[in-house]
Amino acid sequence: MTHQVTFTLDGDKVTADKGMTIWEVSNGRGLVIPHLCHKPQPGYRPDGNCRACMVEIEGERTLAASCIREPMEGMVVNTATPRAEAARKMVVEMLVTDQPEKEVSHDQSSHLWDMAEANGVSASRFPKLEDGRIASFGQDVKACALGQAAASVVGANVLGQNREGIEAARDALKSMLKEDGPTPSAPFDGLEVLRPARDYKNRHASIMLALDATAEAFDAAEQANCA
Repeated sequence: MTHQVTFTLDGDKVTADKGMTIWEVSNGRGLVIPHLCHKPQPGYRPDGNCRACMVEIEGERTLAASCIREPMEGMVVNTATPRAEAARKMVVEMLVTDQPEKEVSHDQSSHLWDMAEANGVSASRFPKLEDGRIASFGQDVKACALGQAAASVVGANVLGQNREGIEAARDALKSMLKEDGPTPSAPFDGLEVLRPARDYKNRHASIMLALDATAEAFDAAEQANCA
């Protein structure tokens, strides 16, 4: 009876003792998979609750928490796919949303900030909510000039907005671009400057990006607050 399994980890054939987790095997090979709910030290039991160590396993629909998932014979595991990295970054960003800025935080050397750095997170894109309204907001804009212009208007006026205000602005901007509808109401009326872009349909998605992302982030922030 064998006490080892052989599987593929990021393209390499790996043999590991049965009972080891994907995270343990990866860590032993020098691969860095971000993690929050445990450390490879006595007294830290992995539970898979934080979802910060997700990896992708070929043939499986959902990502797996590597800290509790044991590899099986012939399994193919990828730790650095765009899907896995995006999922891990999302978790850390949601947690950072509920924290003070690193520069004024109680412990700038905490494990959370180490994992934020490992995920390339310096600030959260998700709005911080207070009483159902956006109290703080950040953007990492990667778009064409028109998309950046829209993001500038949104970023300058989004504080204090509730869900209804964001969704109304998003729907009005979509109507303005696709149907030559009315300009979004104040404080987003500065988006009027983008009306001429209605004739350039291939730029509509870029222009809509800031409000679409803000509406999605609002939902994520509400879910984080309820967690």
